[in-house]
Amino acid sequence: MTVVRRVASKDLRPDELVTLRALFDASWADDDRFTDEDWDHTFGGVHFVVEDGGAIVSHASVVKRVLHTNGLDLATGYVEAVATSPTHRRRGYSSAIMRAAGAYIDQTFQLGALGSDLHAFYERLGWIVWKGPTAVRTDEGVIATPKEDGYILVRLTPTSPQLDMAAQISCDWRSGDVW
Repeated sequence: MTVVRRVASKDLRPDELVTLRALFDASWADDDRFTDEDWDHTFGGVHFVVEDGGAIVSHASVVKRVLHTNGLDLATGYVEAVATSPTHRRRGYSSAIMRAAGAYIDQTFQLGALGSDLHAFYERLGWIVWKGPTAVRTDEGVIATPKEDGYILVRLTPTSPQLDMAAQISCDWRSGDVW
């Protein structure tokens, strides 16, 4: 059985931070590079980790964000930095991490959200592709983010209001990838 440990960002040890950065860099080596801004987005919430031999080999974090849709401002558990070491993949670690993260989101937030093109993986764990257009809220107003359309998945929780999944959804601006 896979054991998932939950830890707040502030409680991560220095050696764990080093391990996490190496994990993220290895996991995104062939795709888009894991940037310093991506690193910053990973913190400020709760981390879910799987360890093997005392080292973290799989990770996801949930940070609080506010998403806007259907005229509502929704307290959202936003999933960041889902990664499993390339040498530890296909063992169910990411599924275990996302089940734990999903349970936390269900108990804590009005909505869960994440950005990914791995729809089949997340859909089997209860996530739904947002069908409507995406946007970001800036000081200049709401700006469409069409490259993110079809990339955002949400998780309805017991406290989610009824939502029109074809309506526009927006996030607040942040440096780096806004979604």
